[in-house]
Amino acid sequence: MQSLLIILGLGVAAMTLAAILWSIAFPDRRIWPPNHYTTLTPFLVWIPTFTLFGVLILLGVWGWGDLHIPNQLRFGAGLPLILVGNSVVWMEVSHFGVPQTGGAKGTLRTEGMYRYSRNPQYLADIAIVSGWMIMSAAPSAMLVGFPAIAVLIAAPFSEEPWLKDQYGPAFENYSSKVRRFL
Repeated sequence: MQSLLIILGLGVAAMTLAAILWSIAFPDRRIWPPNHYTTLTPFLVWIPTFTLFGVLILLGVWGWGDLHIPNQLRFGAGLPLILVGNSVVWMEVSHFGVPQTGGAKGTLRTEGMYRYSRNPQYLADIAIVSGWMIMSAAPSAMLVGFPAIAVLIAAPFSEEPWLKDQYGPAFENYSSKVRRFL
């Protein structure tokens, strides 16, 4: 069962990364962000996202503590990363709403955590995944977690040309003042 979860997690991460890289290489035929937001878009966005996070959770529980990481580090660093990451993600989702977070057109957000980073939700997701890898100390969670982090790092590179097209000078002004990550 663990092998199937690893294959599923790596497959979802690979397909998502491929879609993002396609979108970077071919912005006129991009997959992310979607050209047209439809009733299917949330399913196409959230099913892979929650599948990947669910696989990471299961693998972490399955291999809990298999790596020799001191408990002080596991719980002293891992748990705060998970808690802070979730706080940031859900705080920003509450401002955007689920549709805009999932690719619907909306307004350019430059307030809240977006004052410090153009991509606080991706940074927060990276913190959650990293925190879980540390806290679970599970090799299989790390095996899937690192590709998941690669997806989260790549995603802004497919979004930013779209944001520039959507918001023009407002986004250019914003991006000249606020860093992509930190």
